[in-house]
Amino acid sequence: MDPRLKTYIVEDNVTIRENLVGTLEELTCISAVGFAETEAEASRWLVDHADEWELAIVDLFLKQGSGLGVLQTCLARRPDQKVVVLSNYATPDIRKRCAQFGVDAVFDKSNEIDALIDFCIAQAAARTA
Repeated sequence: MDPRLKTYIVEDNVTIRENLVGTLEELTCISAVGFAETEAEASRWLVDHADEWELAIVDLFLKQGSGLGVLQTCLARRPDQKVVVLSNYATPDIRKRCAQFGVDAVFDKSNEIDALIDFCIAQAAARTA
């Protein structure tokens, strides 16, 4: 079994996405399997490739649509698939809304990247245990 966590990134800012992928691939056991910049593109890929991802990292504000729509699509995921939100708007209200969509964790882009890294490491470790 591949020890790397197959991760799909939903982020419309190219710089943030590239830095995120680079950081997570270097510091954790993830492998980026794809990305999307819009709600429709992300939702379609996650459904069409349901057996090809283990973690989805979703921003809430996208070029078109919303990360909340992507989260709704992910309600039908397998129990072993994890979904996290990475947003500049990780307010208590947003965290509550995300919990209603069954999100596994919410991280603030500005000050919780270390927590996201820890989450990814823990998920990869849990898979191989």
